[in-house]
Amino acid sequence: MFFSKRAFNAPSSSLRCSGDKSFLLLLMSRALVALIVVASRVSYLLLRCAPPYGVFFGLSLRSYQFAVLTRQAYVLVAGNSSGITTVTELVAAAKAKPGELSFGSPGIGTGSHVGAEKFNLAAGVKAVHVPAPPGDGIAETIAKTVAGHTTYLLAPIPLAMADIRSGKLRALGVSTNRRSPLLPEVPTIAEAGVSGFDYTIWYGVWAPAGTPQQVVDQLGKDIARAMAAPDLLDWFAKHGADPMSMTQPEFARFVLSESESAARIIKAPGMKSQ
Repeated sequence: MFFSKRAFNAPSSSLRCSGDKSFLLLLMSRALVALIVVASRVSYLLLRCAPPYGVFFGLSLRSYQFAVLTRQAYVLVAGNSSGITTVTELVAAAKAKPGELSFGSPGIGTGSHVGAEKFNLAAGVKAVHVPAPPGDGIAETIAKTVAGHTTYLLAPIPLAMADIRSGKLRALGVSTNRRSPLLPEVPTIAEAGVSGFDYTIWYGVWAPAGTPQQVVDQLGKDIARAMAAPDLLDWFAKHGADPMSMTQPEFARFVLSESESAARIIKAPGMKSQ
C-alpha cells in the first residue's frame, strides 16, 4: 500500500493496478460529489484499470468508499481592483448591486463552485457565476480574479497563497469552522459574519465493486498506519491538511450526508450539468 502526494493536488488519482485487476482510487470530495449530483443521470462512476488489464468497474459511491484521509480549507478571496477587503464589505457590495458582482470557478459543479454557491446562499446574496472554459483550471480562474475579471473566488488555500502573499489577492475568510495554520491572521467566514459557515475539501479512498471485505479491512488498517507516519503528518501540516478518522460505516454515512448537502446547494441556484 502506498500514497502519492501528487494525488492530494488532483481531483482523483488511481494507484497502479495489480495482476488481479484490483486497484484503489483516491478521490476528492466536492468536485466528485457535485458532479454526481449535477449529472443526475450518472449513478455509477466508471473506473478503468490501466492497460493491459482494461477492465471497467462500476463504483457505487454509497457502497465502496472505505477510508477517509484528510480535509483542507478553502479561502474566500477578492481581487485588489474590487476594493473589497472583508467578508462584510463583499456581502454589502453584493446586496447593493444584486446580480452584478461575479465569482469564478474551474467549472460548474466543482468544489469551488458549490462552495461559493453555499456562501452566496448563507450570506443572502446573488452574483454571476463565471465558470472557466474547457481546458482552464483553478490557476486560470485565480488569474482572472487577480486581473479583476471576476470579483471573488473560493480557492484551495495552497493554490492561492502566492497571490495572497504578493498582495494580488485579498484573503477575506477561510471556509472551515476554525482558522487555517497557513493563514492564521485570516478569520473564518463564520467569524467574519456568515454564521455557521463551514466548507472543506476532503479526500477518501474507494475500492472497486466486488473487493472482498477482508481485503478492504486490511487496507483500512494499512491506511490508518500510513496516515500516522511522521513524514506524512508533516507534509499534511505544510499543506494545511487535517487528518480525519472514521470507520467504514461512518465514512459511508458521511459521504451520503455530503452528497445530500451538495444536492441542496445545487438545487437552490438551479444549476444544471454542462
